Amino acid sequence: MLELDNLKIELETYRQPLKDLYRSLDLENKSNRIDELSRKMEEPDFWNDPESSAKQSKELGSLKDDVNTYNKLEGQFEDMFGLIEMANEENDETMLEDIRAEYADFTESYETLRLKTLLSGEYDKKNAILRLNAGAGGTESCDWCGMLFRMYSRWAERHGFQIEVLDSLDGDEAGLKSATFQINGENAYGYMKSEKGVHRLVRISPFNAQGKRQTSFVSLDVMPELDEDIEVEIKPDDIRIDTYRSSGAGGQHINKTSSAIRITHFPTGIVVTCQNERSQFQNKDKAMQMLKSKLVMLAQENNAEKLSEIRGEVKDNAWGSQIRSYFLQPYQLVKDLRTGVEIAQADSVLDGNIDPFINGYLVWTANGGKMPDQID
Repeated sequence: MLELDNLKIELETYRQPLKDLYRSLDLENKSNRIDELSRKMEEPDFWNDPESSAKQSKELGSLKDDVNTYNKLEGQFEDMFGLIEMANEENDETMLEDIRAEYADFTESYETLRLKTLLSGEYDKKNAILRLNAGAGGTESCDWCGMLFRMYSRWAERHGFQIEVLDSLDGDEAGLKSATFQINGENAYGYMKSEKGVHRLVRISPFNAQGKRQTSFVSLDVMPELDEDIEVEIKPDDIRIDTYRSSGAGGQHINKTSSAIRITHFPTGIVVTCQNERSQFQNKDKAMQMLKSKLVMLAQENNAEKLSEIRGEVKDNAWGSQIRSYFLQPYQLVKDLRTGVEIAQADSVLDGNIDPFINGYLVWTANGGKMPDQID
């Protein structure tokens, strides 16, 4: 059958890329490391140091996941050749639909694993800390801020990541004025770094009695959660620590005590807040960790242009500085202004389907700020 022959030809084009993917993922060394860690875990004193053993167990799980995912992909690749041969020999057209579905699943899995090879940055594997700030637009922007918080929460849920809200401030009428939250999971920062910048919404505002279109802006800052023991010099005179009462849900304790912490770093203007933990001391420790992470990221850049890329909130939270535009009226469209990736199903995007934008950004950065169709 002609269609089966064409599928076989298309499938054959993945043979060399699969071998390249094996090398890119460094699976030979990962397999050796799996053997090494597995032997260590069998030693009687392995669990004597809980912190070290937990870290190595997590590493082992991650390594096994990469190896098993690739092995499954390779097996799927070979199985499809067998299915195509069988269908051709028996001239069985009923198998065609199953083979098409298998091929679509294979190409999607291949692309997901290939994009993982682009997460090679120093902090890509870390958890991500995100801060949303409503900008120009008043109540409408606060509502937009709440919508974005839900979008990232839904994305995290879809990928099995955990969300931890560190600080939030409700809008006067709707939504959120700001929210700081952490996404916990392997490569969370590697994925979320693509979202840093100003997000623009265009829609007919439900808060406008005249039914006019309105444009709103929300800025998103993203940074990795770095280890607590990172060494960063912070002079006492360079910071101010304020305490205040936590807001939102949390029971009697969170409402009656001034346990929330705000730290202002004068030299850089960085402000971090935390109200999630049970005690003032825990909130202070978490806020200091966030401040250190920000300062480490800033210290890695040597010029103002790079600095502005790392600190998305430095950009004006208004017209002309957005990285992505979301149109809900008069038509639905979400377009990334850096990569050119666009999706017409805006409702799907706002429900957490942002992988095409994340993947597009990873490819764009790997190609030096160009998409594949823009490369000569």
